Amino acid sequence: MIRDQDVLESLRETVRRFVRDRLIPAEAQVENDNAIPAALVEEMRGLGLFGMSIPETYGGLGLTMEEEVTIALELGYTSPAFRSVIGTNNGIGSQGIIVDGTPAQKDYWLPLMARGAVIGSFALTEPDCGSDAGAIVTRAERDGDHYVLNGTKRYITNAPVADVFTLMARTGGPGPGGISAFLVPRDSSGLSLGPVDKKMGQRGTRTCDVILQDCRVPAEAIIGGQEGQGFKTAMKVLNRGRLHIAAVCVGAAQRLCDESVSFARNRVQFGKPIAEHQLVQAMLADSATETFAGRCMVIEAARRFDAGQRIILEAASAKLFCSEMVGRVADRAVQIHGGAGYMQDYAVEHFFRDVRLFRLYEGTSQIQQIIIARELTAA
Repeated sequence: MIRDQDVLESLRETVRRFVRDRLIPAEAQVENDNAIPAALVEEMRGLGLFGMSIPETYGGLGLTMEEEVTIALELGYTSPAFRSVIGTNNGIGSQGIIVDGTPAQKDYWLPLMARGAVIGSFALTEPDCGSDAGAIVTRAERDGDHYVLNGTKRYITNAPVADVFTLMARTGGPGPGGISAFLVPRDSSGLSLGPVDKKMGQRGTRTCDVILQDCRVPAEAIIGGQEGQGFKTAMKVLNRGRLHIAAVCVGAAQRLCDESVSFARNRVQFGKPIAEHQLVQAMLADSATETFAGRCMVIEAARRFDAGQRIILEAASAKLFCSEMVGRVADRAVQIHGGAGYMQDYAVEHFFRDVRLFRLYEGTSQIQQIIIARELTAA
């Protein structure tokens, strides 16, 4: 639910101009450097983007879900790296504290995250544990007024630049019930990082291993102050993350549609712009239709979320459809561009690589299918 349409439109227009005037021109630099320019990160802080979903009480913008996905649609129009750097601060990194954190954790961490004074990272995946999140083996053993953590986390987004990790570790027996969530500062004794991963796409979104060797954190680092609640905390905030990613996919699809239309209008073959050839028109029409459908799904699911409805099925459906949809749109965009679409001179080349990851993180497409089916068949 949008509380003030004029305020939201002003924010959306500000973000839209920022994306087009500042971020899009920097895409090539991000591709070359595999890093986001520090000046642009600082501008994102100034716009309040690190605290979109954090309550105003703690210095954030306190956006509703509908308002947040509206902004995410704009951010999706450029390289995913820019959205990624603020992702954990607005997602699991902050939302876990908001829903289950102690008053002390909220008072300390949320203002820092809201203004981007710290960059968060979410550390769940392990070398032998991805979709089966309940099977993690990283251990956290109580030692007086501390916990000692041992294990390795893999492909952790923002790890090379993060100041704090929301890190899942096992404090009890097997299964989800034995998992706890910890807030682990980057400078904690016994925490180190592996080499930066070399990925197919999403350059600038830097990932690496997080290695814990007798890493000591105080007992008050456990979110909520109670063992065995980490998996439950994660489940409480997943719907927000899935809708946010779905919105970013729609924003990327819109960019690909716009790039394709522009190219088709200007590329002449057989004596006329290829936009006048029906087979090209069919590809443009399919991409525009699917983008519109994804936008409608995201907005409707966000409105139900803000109304307090249970939206496990809707959030999973939006994540599944939009992440698969943007892959199809990207493939058509390359086809419409022909050989040019395979060249790094055109944005569709990096988007084609970038959007492939959306089908994997925040729950693979197959995991979303399982969730949807369980929701449909539950007694």
